[in-house]
This record gives sequence, structure tokens and C-alpha cells, in this order.
Amino acid sequence: MDLTDIDASAWAELETAAADPQSGFRYVSLCSVDTEAKPQARMVVLRAADRSARCLEFHTDTRSSKWLELSVNPRVTILGFSAESRLQLRLQGAVELHGPGSGGANAAWGRLPARTRMAYAGGPPGDERAFEMIDAAEPADEAEGKTRFGVLIFRAWTLDWFQLRQQDNRRALFCYDEAGALSSCRWVNP
Repeated sequence: MDLTDIDASAWAELETAAADPQSGFRYVSLCSVDTEAKPQARMVVLRAADRSARCLEFHTDTRSSKWLELSVNPRVTILGFSAESRLQLRLQGAVELHGPGSGGANAAWGRLPARTRMAYAGGPPGDERAFEMIDAAEPADEAEGKTRFGVLIFRAWTLDWFQLRQQDNRRALFCYDEAGALSSCRWVNP
């Protein structure tokens, strides 16, 4: 397999993961820097992938600290690992934020099942919640969730592909231009 095939295969894995909840790359880590310059990492659900534009889509609550952090510094790393294929994908780039009421957020909201929409209807992420209130809480209003729903569109600048093997681990680096076209690639020591 040559480097362009590896690049295509990695993006095909990401596209599959966006559609398949059982895929190894469905849940990835989004790594950013908070407003105090401390590193932060959290798991996010991959909702869409576009290999031609080198973009990934994630959803978030706009009341979260993540939203504020990314508003200040949109540069992030996405890290995924599939135990089945023993493949690590580390992508670096930046996110665009699409807040409540934007075309991107409205389109993504329309594709979500009702049970997922309800995740955005509760209290602010990270706020204290009494255990007794979990079962006694009033039903949330789905319309409220829409006013807190945001979309993160990640555009990759680089992909660090790492394949764990019994012998001879393999690693390659890929760089993309502004339009998402592959601009360079090379093998590197693992």
C-alpha cells in the first residue's frame, strides 16, 4: 500500500465511523487548550467526515467550557485509536463554531434523533446536580436544547497515521492545503 492509499484508507475509516456507532473511531478525543493555557482533552462523538474537504463534524452544548475554549483558541488535535485495527489517527487543525440558529446547527439538529436532542435540554454541563434530583427532574423541553446546540467543524491540516504491528510499526505524516488536497506525505520513524 502506498502513502496515497493509506491516506485514502484513513479517511474512509473516519467516514465509516461517522455512520457506524460500533466503529473504533466513532469516539475520539478532542484536545484543546483552556483559557488558562492548560491542556484539555475530552471524548466526542464523530458525527460526519468529509475526506475531500478534510473535515470532521462534532456536536456540543454551547454552555460548555469547551465552547468557550474553542471560541478563544480554535486550534485542536483529534486523537483516535481503533483497538481492532491497532491504528492510531492524530489530526491537527482548527475548528469553526456554528452556534444555535446557524444554518449548520439547524441542519445538524434536524438529523438528530429525539433521544440525542434531549441531551442538550438539561442543565449546563459541569454544574452540580443533586443525586436525588436525577430521577425527580422535570422532563426537559427539546426546544430548549436547540437553543444550546452547537456544531464544531474541524478542518485537518495534518494527519499523523500510526499502525501498531507485531514487528515493524509503521508511521506516516500527511499534510493538506487550504482546499483539503494532499500537499505532502512521507514515512517517518515510529
